[in-house]
Amino acid sequence: MTEMQPFIVGVRFSKVGKIYHFDASKIPDLKIGDSVIVETSRGWQLGQVGAIVEKPETPPEGTWKYVDRKATPRDLLIRQSWQQKEAEVFETCRARARELSLVGIKIVSVEYSFDGNRLTIMFSSESEDKVELKSLRQDMQKKFGPTQVELRQIGPRDVAKMIGGLGACGMEMRCCTRFLTDFSSISIRMAKEQGISLTPTEITGMCGRLRCCLIYEYEQYVAARQLLPKRNKRVITPVGEGKVLDIFPLRDAVLVEIPEVGIREFARIDIQPAEELENLKKKAQNPCIGQEGCDCTGNNGDEK
Repeated sequence: MTEMQPFIVGVRFSKVGKIYHFDASKIPDLKIGDSVIVETSRGWQLGQVGAIVEKPETPPEGTWKYVDRKATPRDLLIRQSWQQKEAEVFETCRARARELSLVGIKIVSVEYSFDGNRLTIMFSSESEDKVELKSLRQDMQKKFGPTQVELRQIGPRDVAKMIGGLGACGMEMRCCTRFLTDFSSISIRMAKEQGISLTPTEITGMCGRLRCCLIYEYEQYVAARQLLPKRNKRVITPVGEGKVLDIFPLRDAVLVEIPEVGIREFARIDIQPAEELENLKKKAQNPCIGQEGCDCTGNNGDEK
């Protein structure tokens, strides 16, 4: 008897948030767009089904947490009532941080859990060192108890995602607030591979970190470059031999300087590496090249 496949759904807790997997086997009629109540490491939360997972991978802990139930109209009203209180908490916490002279600390957002038992205050810090915020947390606990108050530091990219605004490229909304559900690791190498200027203003986003978009076409550039000759390599073109000055990976073309003709652009299919062609000519003239035991006299090294 085959084991029944669990019904796994992806749930997100914000409009463009990361998707987390939950077991919805007890509620088989769930569909994308449904609001659900689930238990997370940050307490009970109200989320929305964003995906039906056809072939789920087993989580590190071995099992998925279950979807508790579909959200009812009453649940949505409860969540809305706690959201209305978040603005008050935000202003109170920001004012208290100023009173405590917490330099370099910025209160970014606050969030109640679905049932109001937990209150998470998210902040960012300009300092790389660990920040001591015990006094602030205690003050918030006294003010908004018995709700359990937690202070959580977030990085510059998460701050930019929450605040929103114009992108560094001029788009009306930043990529992270439009469709990025998770942040990839970005490196300077990605900019170099695509021939992008390494001027900080060219490769840095509004968050002060390398732009997320540097990864969008990176793999295509890497794959295309593997098929094209490198700069300064000699190539044979339809109008003569020349040296590669530049390459255009996405156009699958190269810029070649030919002494008798000048600088021209050629598609990859119209050029051939000069060294490779020379080796083919040599092999055609002497087919014994590279063959063991051959003395190039036609007798294969045998004396008669």
